[in-house]
Amino acid sequence: MMRNAKETARVAKDTAFKAKTRASNAARTAQNVAQVQAAKATKRLWVGRPGRMTQFDVQAAREYISAYWQNLERFHPKDDESLLGVPKTYLVPSYDETASFDYNELYYWDSYFMVQGLLDEEHKELVCGILENLMYSFERFKVIPNASRTYLTGRSQPPFLTSFIYDLYNTYNLDHEWLKRAMDIAKQEYQTVWMGTKKPNERLVYKGLSRYYDINHLHDLAEAESGWDMTPRFSRKALNYLPVDLNALLYKYETDFARTARLFDEPKEAETWEKAAEARKQTMNELMWDRPRGMYYDFNFVREKRGSVSSLATYFPLWAGMVSEKQAASLVKALRKFENKGGLATTDALPLGQYVPGAMPVQWAYPNGWAPLQFIVIEGLLKYGYHEDADRIARKWLRCNLDWFNMKGVFLEKYNVINPEKPPQKGVYPSQTGFGWTNAVFERFCQQFIDKSA
Repeated sequence: MMRNAKETARVAKDTAFKAKTRASNAARTAQNVAQVQAAKATKRLWVGRPGRMTQFDVQAAREYISAYWQNLERFHPKDDESLLGVPKTYLVPSYDETASFDYNELYYWDSYFMVQGLLDEEHKELVCGILENLMYSFERFKVIPNASRTYLTGRSQPPFLTSFIYDLYNTYNLDHEWLKRAMDIAKQEYQTVWMGTKKPNERLVYKGLSRYYDINHLHDLAEAESGWDMTPRFSRKALNYLPVDLNALLYKYETDFARTARLFDEPKEAETWEKAAEARKQTMNELMWDRPRGMYYDFNFVREKRGSVSSLATYFPLWAGMVSEKQAASLVKALRKFENKGGLATTDALPLGQYVPGAMPVQWAYPNGWAPLQFIVIEGLLKYGYHEDADRIARKWLRCNLDWFNMKGVFLEKYNVINPEKPPQKGVYPSQTGFGWTNAVFERFCQQFIDKSA
């Protein structure tokens, strides 16, 4: 009887949640239409408007974002067919009741970027719960899956676990016991998944550097682990490449482990991690740093040569704090390859168009811009003191997002930064509206560049 009662309560809760979601979605749609009409009536549309954005300009968009989070919340503590259970409430990337393509699962790197707009006391329980879900997933599956589906446990996504941990530790002044437990799980993820040398984690493959991987050992699925699905960076041969972004993320893990060891007065362990980070940096500089072009490039270890596609992955080392001041200056100079009217394009212009061999459409490429990559570049610029460049690019991105919101009443998962009034380049799945990480980065940039200048 107890089991049946619990199941009945769960079904009732799910039914109530779905009804609440449908009602809130309808109300949100009506509110969006009203906001757009009001914006047009008062000539608040930003398109073509001179001057700098103010808090008033972004107010309606931020109100939309604040109200939208409830549409993305899910609570799914038990396995249900292919959807895996996690103990805490989480956020999905997007929700549209009318769309044929839908999200209900927890994603790894989407979660990290979505919480960047929620790092406050009001959302403490939610964002801490999302991190707990990721750590729970690792403890259960010995990998943080691409997403919480049975069929997505054969790969992961770009590893942001230590950064997630320190964001929460610093924001909420969490205690050392919490930090130790969380970083111990991150160490296991680092060693088991990203430094694995054989199936199901054959990622550490060449001179101490790692690649993206999938248990099925297929190039396209390894590319899906990169989060850049699809991109011209790897020429449909992702298993053959040592990616700049992945290895910069692992450098960040190593320096975060060293930082933690020193916090716990463990100098020998700290030195071990610092040596690992230094070795990775030297190897990346040897294999990936192109001095004439002043950028990092993915390295094809099978052919033992650098890739040719210039991409925003080159700024992950800047974000990770692993470049010299001279390299930083070169990377800032290289921004001109990517900077456009609406922000930063994911790659430079491709001479062969937006397709890689096999006629696969690529959305992680020119002319598209993506919120997480704008965030990474801008955080890297701020870290090295390039505040004016960060401000300029952030405002371009905010304007691009705001123009579309004021015209259409929604945010997109990606934008055409070359011609912001036009739709983005399509990918292998339908373009999404909503949108979790776009909303979060928009709010974060408003806090950093609009509020602080008010």
